[in-house]
Amino acid sequence: MSKLTDVPKRILIGRALRSDRLGETLLPKRVALPVFASDPLSSVAYAPGEVLLVLSIAGLSAYHFSPWIAVAVVVLMFTVVASYRQNVHAYPSGGGDYEVATTNLGPKAGLTVASALLVDYVLTVAVSISSGIENLGSAIPFVVENKVACAIGVIVLLTLMNLRGVKESGTLFAIPTYVFVAGVFLMIAWGAFRGVVLGDDMRAPTADFEIKPEHPGLAGFALLFLLLRAFSSGCAALTGVEAISNGVPAFRKPKSRNAATTLAMMGLLAVTMFCGIIGLAMATDVRMAENPAKDLIHDGAPLGPDYVQDPVISQVAEAVFGHGSLLFIVLAAATALVLFLAANTAYNGFPLLGSILAQDRYLPRQLHTRGDRLAFSNGIVLLAGAAGLLVWLYGADSTRLIQLYIVGVFVSFTLSQTGMVRHWNRLLGAEKDPAARRRMVRSRAINAFGAFFTGLVLVVVLLTKFTHGAWVALLGMCIFYATMTAIRRHYDRVAEEIAAPGAPTDDSVRPSRVHSVVLVSKVHRPALRALAYAKLLRSDTLEALSVNVDAEETRALREEWERRDIDVPLKVLDSPYREVTRPVIEYVKSLRAQSPRDVVSVIIPEYVVGHWYEHFLHNQSALRLKGRLLFTPGVMVTSVPYQLESSEAAKLRARKRQDWAAPGSVRRGPAERAKDTSPRT
Repeated sequence: MSKLTDVPKRILIGRALRSDRLGETLLPKRVALPVFASDPLSSVAYAPGEVLLVLSIAGLSAYHFSPWIAVAVVVLMFTVVASYRQNVHAYPSGGGDYEVATTNLGPKAGLTVASALLVDYVLTVAVSISSGIENLGSAIPFVVENKVACAIGVIVLLTLMNLRGVKESGTLFAIPTYVFVAGVFLMIAWGAFRGVVLGDDMRAPTADFEIKPEHPGLAGFALLFLLLRAFSSGCAALTGVEAISNGVPAFRKPKSRNAATTLAMMGLLAVTMFCGIIGLAMATDVRMAENPAKDLIHDGAPLGPDYVQDPVISQVAEAVFGHGSLLFIVLAAATALVLFLAANTAYNGFPLLGSILAQDRYLPRQLHTRGDRLAFSNGIVLLAGAAGLLVWLYGADSTRLIQLYIVGVFVSFTLSQTGMVRHWNRLLGAEKDPAARRRMVRSRAINAFGAFFTGLVLVVVLLTKFTHGAWVALLGMCIFYATMTAIRRHYDRVAEEIAAPGAPTDDSVRPSRVHSVVLVSKVHRPALRALAYAKLLRSDTLEALSVNVDAEETRALREEWERRDIDVPLKVLDSPYREVTRPVIEYVKSLRAQSPRDVVSVIIPEYVVGHWYEHFLHNQSALRLKGRLLFTPGVMVTSVPYQLESSEAAKLRARKRQDWAAPGSVRRGPAERAKDTSPRT
């Protein structure tokens, strides 16, 4: 089985890497930016459209509020970036928000943050992929007609790319991300030049449409609620900011400084692109509606169900560059591609956070260690499965999925910044140096403002998005929290149960006697080897045991046993219902009942085969017996292997590949929480 699956595995993800090559996978800033910041950078492709979609509920007149909403998003972005720059210097180990909250607010707060981030990472993949499919579908009808299948196909492709390792995937993702950023800046610059200097009249494809408001004439509290909802939708531009603080160990040294610089670059690029697209959308008279088939009017009639509403960035690019122009096509292709690659932020954040949680015994230990390519393979596969399920359930509809979005990230923002305030308070209590105290007070002020602002936004998001789908994200957080709590409780209970006691117990006291039982069905080489091994153990009592399910075979076994004069007594158990497992289990239990202080050692001969299909032909009874005997106290099970010729051939083939690593190989090793010696701020 290992050979059957190893070849395609090597083709898909490459040769296994040694642990001492981990340093070669660390990222420079130019690669780390697209790896960890592709989500917030690409969100400018749909965040401006979400703002206009919400404002369209009140009609075209509400569009003039969009610049003010953009300003609020910019202020929030700079606040979050400034706050997280303090995080990466204070906690460079890669735990990010989870470590900050756990250390300063307690395990429950840390687990809440972890639950929120895990949900948000899954949603990042689902929303980014679905949005990219919709952008691509405007040019390729087949993609729109098969949205779910195409979205899941992209998730599978991204999963394979990430399984090859973070550095390789980062290099692949860097080019389209930089092409997208350059294309957006060129569009903003060229649009501003045409509009301000040349005085051209740039008009979007939807400029001549009218918007039928769902709730005309909103004022007072209703208008305020609408503006807050539009602001919360625009906050989608901030998703993924925390990924850099979680991914500090993946940066080259000095890790903290490089991560903080990447954060600043990401924030500056994202807010510039976001504001530029909003400004060009207003200048080119873009029209958007939540229900374009009914609410967009052209020549006095609704556009109807056949109309496909293009994203804001596509409409602006068409107005600035011209429909069908080379720059328009390049930007459209880069936008679709970078939206796919934006999911890479989650592919780097989710597995690393999962590894740290597994190290803290909140998730299964299989998520803790690295795979063949030094990536956290199990976490990557788990993320892909959860995102694929979500895409299938929601039909790859980004408008529905985005309503679930950003709740989790603002939960983590708020608790993380609150934890940082307590962090600085604790350090200030022990610090005497005036210069250091001034730096700490400044950092505390930044984090305090960040906690207040992000907490306020969290309240806004919950109030405006709860009935539109945010409750699903909250439910997911609760499920993660309950699951991780149960896993930690299980691990703690097991650790307590198996801990070595101070005084001698039954586990450390030598048993009175050992009663060894060798299971035999025929007199052949595996059985003779098992008998020879059992004699070597010098047990107090030794016997061979067989089950009579065929009278003729049992008679032949007795005759051969006597003919060979084997000096081990043979006991045959009757089985009127032709069962093998039950009689053996009952006999072993009877031995334990007769002498509770004795240990029963059951020795089972087994074949070792070399081909995957041979596993289905041998050892099935042995596997069932071992599975049942494991639940019987005071019973030790020993397998005595007998290697067939096919296993020897397989071993020789394996030796030809020095770095051969079969699928399913058990790996152990820490997911190092990196230490950084860079200066603190």
